Amino acid sequence: MTAAPSARPARPPQPLRGQRVLSLALNLPGPAALMRLRAMGARCTKVEGPAGDPMAHYKPQAYDEMHAGVKQVKADLKTEAGQKKLHALLATTDVLLTSFRPSALNKLGLGWRALHKAYPQLSLVAIVGAPGARAEEPGHDLTYMADNGLITGLDLPPSLFADMGGALMASEATLQAVLLRQAKGRGVQLEVALSEAARWLALPRYWGLTLPQGSVGGAHAGYKVYPCKDGRVAVAALEPHFAAALCEAAQVPVKDMRTLLLPATHTAIAAFLAGQTRQQLDRLAVARDIPLHTLPR
Repeated sequence: MTAAPSARPARPPQPLRGQRVLSLALNLPGPAALMRLRAMGARCTKVEGPAGDPMAHYKPQAYDEMHAGVKQVKADLKTEAGQKKLHALLATTDVLLTSFRPSALNKLGLGWRALHKAYPQLSLVAIVGAPGARAEEPGHDLTYMADNGLITGLDLPPSLFADMGGALMASEATLQAVLLRQAKGRGVQLEVALSEAARWLALPRYWGLTLPQGSVGGAHAGYKVYPCKDGRVAVAALEPHFAAALCEAAQVPVKDMRTLLLPATHTAIAAFLAGQTRQQLDRLAVARDIPLHTLPR
């Protein structure tokens, strides 16, 4: 008896099918945005200067993954030949994605006023460090994260959150540009600031949710990282039914959900989890329907 063929994964929607995106954006945010736009069906082309993209040297594997399916063109935009090659591409482009400072774009003849005059149907999505008048300020992911209270201690963040958040915002802005051009009949200019991406990611902290006294900052005993017998366990038993299941497993009497905020509850749950192995906790999660994930030390 032969096994039934496995179902093919559903093809993701491709709202940008037929749209042509040209990118001059280097490092991480631009290529990461291009990867998402390609997945949404856009025809993506990347123009790189003679030195290439620094990301190709930082991590070639990441560079290759982000540029899969992207047509790559070499052109020195500071030369007449490079400009000619670029403008031949712009003539058939729907959205231009950049990551230069405004002054650098103007020097290359790619300021919005010049672009819009030459190509009225072209939209520009400009990735900058900070918005508006601050767009000329130097910075990177780490400084934007620090400026928004997302750096604690001396450890570097585990990921480049502002850059990747900026990539999401750039892909969103490209969708907006396509819709706005359809509505207005002409191209539009949109700015994506990495500092604003960091600010958006930091909103739960501004609201107090992730501060030590916040429910998802450590005050709630059901939402914490605890040591266990052979590693760590990230517990996310925040909703009442999950919290009740955790407390029942730890034999903690629950009067109401305020019980989860009491120091004694923290102590009791910590003691229970410290005596369990990762394997035991993985089984407990399934048996009691508790959202948790075990980790090595």
